[in-house]
Amino acid sequence: MNNVQSDPTVQPVPASVTAQVDAADTTLQNPKFAVIALGSNLGNRLETLQGAVDALEDTPGLRVKAVSPVYETEPWGVEPGSQPSYFNAVLVVKTTLPPSSLLERAHAVEEAFHRVRDERWGPRTIDVDIVAYQDVVSDDPQLTLPHPRAHQRAFVLAPWHDVDPEAVVPGHGPVAQLLAAVTREGVAPRADLELRLPE
Repeated sequence: MNNVQSDPTVQPVPASVTAQVDAADTTLQNPKFAVIALGSNLGNRLETLQGAVDALEDTPGLRVKAVSPVYETEPWGVEPGSQPSYFNAVLVVKTTLPPSSLLERAHAVEEAFHRVRDERWGPRTIDVDIVAYQDVVSDDPQLTLPHPRAHQRAFVLAPWHDVDPEAVVPGHGPVAQLLAAVTREGVAPRADLELRLPE
């Protein structure tokens, strides 16, 4: 698999982000936990997801601590069969980045993989969504926390439960209970596929 770190099209980490974490990068003093959802339904989906995992791990002040199994899911919010299916996964990360800088890096990874935002719920090479950041609850329009629809989506809840069975969606309750309340139709684990946890 290609590693996005060697891809010259990858956007560099902004200097402002690097400055915010400086020496804390090596020790991750007082880190926060965050949950990031990945999705891809264009191109080499598995390779793109792995590239996003690697790019996030390469971010100063961030370490990927857990990677969920891969799920194949039907697109959300569109007519069945109108788009290719998605590969989805969830990451648990530790980070010294504040939410705004984590969002900036998520957007940079999306841009590196040529994410296009032409239409809502349109097909995309990669989605990098911040699902939760510690126990923060915020209605900031730039980054609503937790993600406003994560508690309704099996393609987020199922891999999140796999990687952290005791997880709680702030303001909504345990992931296990939320997952039991939604349909898993169109959300299937792919035991034949695997994302690598960066070394």
